Amino acid sequence: MEEKKYLKWYNKVGYGSGDIAGNVVYAFLSAFVMIYLTNTVGLNPGIVGTLIAVSKLFDGITDVFFGSMIDKTKSRMGKARPWMLYGYIGCAVTLAAIFAIPTDLGEFAQYAWFFIAYTLLNAVFYTANNIAYSALTALITKNNKERVEMGSYRFIFAFSTSLLIQSVTLAFVDKLGGGADGWRAAAIIYAILGLIVNTISVLSVKELPEEELNDGMEKNDDEKYTLIDAAKLLFSNKYYVMICATYILQQIYVAMINMGLYYMMYILFNKELYPIFSWAINIPLIIALLITPSLVAKWKGMYKLNLTGYVVGTIGRALVVVAAYLGSVELMLVFTAVAAFGTGPWQGDMNAVIAECSEYTYLTKKKRVDGTMYSCTSLGVKLGGGLGTAISGWLLEFSGFSEKLTIQPDSCIQMLHIMYLWIPFVITLIITIIMSKMKVEKANTELKTQELN
Repeated sequence: MEEKKYLKWYNKVGYGSGDIAGNVVYAFLSAFVMIYLTNTVGLNPGIVGTLIAVSKLFDGITDVFFGSMIDKTKSRMGKARPWMLYGYIGCAVTLAAIFAIPTDLGEFAQYAWFFIAYTLLNAVFYTANNIAYSALTALITKNNKERVEMGSYRFIFAFSTSLLIQSVTLAFVDKLGGGADGWRAAAIIYAILGLIVNTISVLSVKELPEEELNDGMEKNDDEKYTLIDAAKLLFSNKYYVMICATYILQQIYVAMINMGLYYMMYILFNKELYPIFSWAINIPLIIALLITPSLVAKWKGMYKLNLTGYVVGTIGRALVVVAAYLGSVELMLVFTAVAAFGTGPWQGDMNAVIAECSEYTYLTKKKRVDGTMYSCTSLGVKLGGGLGTAISGWLLEFSGFSEKLTIQPDSCIQMLHIMYLWIPFVITLIITIIMSKMKVEKANTELKTQELN
């Protein structure tokens, strides 16, 4: 029997466009905040890394908190859409603030400005917006094929936006006057663009009535649980823990890949290669996302596809290391593309896997906590991205990096090799191992069969 369809093509496209807004914030911040803070503002990368790490302490409970709040929300717009809509206003303001640190402030005040704006962006506004956006996957359709398609549309927009931002931002900042003024103007423009697209995305979909989400069954007092209860529900689900670990590792991986800008500047001595490597990453990802729905259907599930993809991704990253030590930029580009293509299917069906993870909690605990379950997306982006950026700053400082030097010391050169080549390879290998254990679809099928019997 064919599953009921809930969405038109424009609903899927409208939903997916929300990741244009998300990546206007995330791609811009993750790719350029460190180079802005060190080479324009003149801040110490080690101190910046420490501030980011401390900021993560404030993020500790906000993911579960906002997920729980979304589950408890009742409004004419539904549970998630109000949080997605209003949370982005704060995202836009704080993104602009991070790239608008006054150059005439004292050094302590500059660090404080960055810390406050960065913490508000990550711990409050981005959390509320991103968890709500991700939770919509489970709240606007019950059709698993549509959920996979939504994930593919979403990440096609995400990686297209990342590609565009990574390709044009350095030239865009120069065109806007360069220096602190250029970065501030670019951030304001990106923030306004993101605000407009986020609003369009919110208005393009509608959430299903709770009776339909619960198959007409009476709710089991879903709202009557505390923050501690919600955390227990999440971390008693082994698949949630696996997804959280994967998401965190992915974001650390992205932070290390973003060190490519330093790698191009100080090892290859050509910062114009950075946009080219961005193309080598994002175009294969987009191609993989386009074919993911059909591959999921052909392979009758997501498990085998995701595992196979990450095996390919791990091999690709290993060959990038080999090509780098051979001194072949061309081969580095080719194997970077292979690695990106391999990791693409997981990006496309990840939200559908999280929906399966939420279903697992419902089948085992009889609690529907979709918003709380999608806290792993925000937790992963913030904790992984923050840790990745913090680690980057610490390692740069430890290596003896100086923004005043055109030729960096050997210790810094070796560290850039480790950060840009070896750490991404190790991370893809670890994720591959996790993917081999991610059998949530099979577990749900077995649980449903047991209920029928």
